[in-house]
Formats: sequence, C-alpha cells, structure tokens
Amino acid sequence: MISDNETGERFCDKCGFVIRETLQSSGPEWRSFAKEGGTDPTRTGAPTSLTMHDRGLSTVISQSNRDATGKPLSTSMKSTIERLRTWDSRSKVTSSADKNLRQALGQLSVLKDKLSLSDSVNEKASYIYRKALENGLVKGRSISALIAASIYAACRDTETPRTLKDVADAGNIKKKDISRCYRILHYELELKMPVVNPIQCIARISSKLRITEKSKRYAIKVLQVAQEHEESAGKDPMGIAAAALYLACVKNNEYVTQRDVAEASNVTEVTIRNRYKGLRLDQDTELQVK
Repeated sequence: MISDNETGERFCDKCGFVIRETLQSSGPEWRSFAKEGGTDPTRTGAPTSLTMHDRGLSTVISQSNRDATGKPLSTSMKSTIERLRTWDSRSKVTSSADKNLRQALGQLSVLKDKLSLSDSVNEKASYIYRKALENGLVKGRSISALIAASIYAACRDTETPRTLKDVADAGNIKKKDISRCYRILHYELELKMPVVNPIQCIARISSKLRITEKSKRYAIKVLQVAQEHEESAGKDPMGIAAAALYLACVKNNEYVTQRDVAEASNVTEVTIRNRYKGLRLDQDTELQVK
C-alpha cells in the first residue's frame, strides 16, 4: 500500500486501485515560511509555562532597536519604542495578585539556579504557589518564605534530594519560617508527599567527597537491608545516608572522617555517630550485606 500525502490517496502499488481518496495529514500543524523569504522556518512560539506570570501568552516588544527590514531606528523612534515597552510591561500587571505572582516567580527563578533544580521541579513549585494564591494563603505572609516552601514541597513531591536547610540557605530565609509555610501548604492544599528515600541522598554526598563506586554500592546495600529491618523508620534520610556511607568507607578502608561526611551532608557528627552505631549493632544487616 502506498499513501500519497499530496493528493490524499491510498492505493495499491501493483494494480493502482485507489482504496481511500481522503487521508488525514500526518505532518506538523505549522507551515514553514523559509521559502517565502522569512528567517524563521516555523510560526510557533515558545510553549506555555507556569513559571511565567502570564504563562508566556502575552506579546513582547523586542529589545533590538531595528525595524522589520533590519535597519536601525532613528533617535526619536527609539524613545517612542522605549515608552511603548514601559507601558506594555505595566499593562501586563493589572491587579495586586498579578504583582504578587510576578515577584514570587522572579524569586523562584533565582532559587532554581542556586539549588540547581530541573524544569519539572520549577513547574511544580509554580503550580503549588498558584494554588496557594488562589486559596488566599499568601495574604499576611512573606512571599519569600512561601515560595521557598513551595520549592521544598515540589522537591519532596518529585523526590529531588534537597533538604529544608538547603532551601533556607539558598533563599537566606529562616528555616522556621519556611517550615511554618510548608505546614500551611500541606494542610490547606491537602498535599500528598512521598517518604524521602535515603538511597537518593547517597549520590549527592559521595559526589562531594569523591568516594569510589565500590563504597557507594556498599552503602546502598546497607540502606536496603536497613529498610527491610525498619532500621531507618522515623530517622532523617540525610543522616542515615551519611552514616551508611561512612560505614561503607570504613569497610573498604577509605580515609574519610566523620567531620567530612557531616559537612557534605549538612548534619552533625553526633547524628552520624548515633546512626552508625545503630547500623553496626544490627548484626543481621552486616551479615546480609556481606
């Protein structure tokens, strides 16, 4: 069977019998303007995104002071275009909610770069903050603390290993304020957060300490057996991951101190010692890992 996309026919390649005369086009919905003298081969713009206050649907006056033919604008026209840019920017923000959202999403972009977050986490944090704005949870609360709590909730939901202290340090906000806003978001928006898996914290700690792959695999086995015995229940994921990694370094004769592991994981040395003792005292864990 041969399909002719230009005529919309499907026919037999041996006898030429036409089976269908109208076929649906399987090509793209946009049309190329490259052959008609245009520089851009497509007419589709950027996709919509929740990280922009207008979701990317509004038009933008370009910053290049050139006309359609590429010639530079005159001095009087430059001042006119500059005034139009100013009024265009002001017309996009009409209410206090729009101003609040614009300021919050600007801070979200800064925190995204500082925490090295992916676009999916950024979109999720924007969605959570928009829901909080719709439900009136922003009134009387700090925008910085609420957007930081939204980022932490998005990291928890997408299982991205970022602790509350990491978000607080990146945003220069008190951890107490972020935790208070996070509890409000969790209760009012009825968020369902998965339990943080400490195995995901292994790669982050080991990359800072440059630990070998052998020790990382041993630490993952220790955590898997500890989870089966419910040894990690109710404990800080970053703390027990750091203790398992320190245990692996001791077993494989790698020189890593408790202070180095504590600084890489942002936990105290006392936490590492306590979790290390718990893993060492569990004789079944050691036997099964071996």
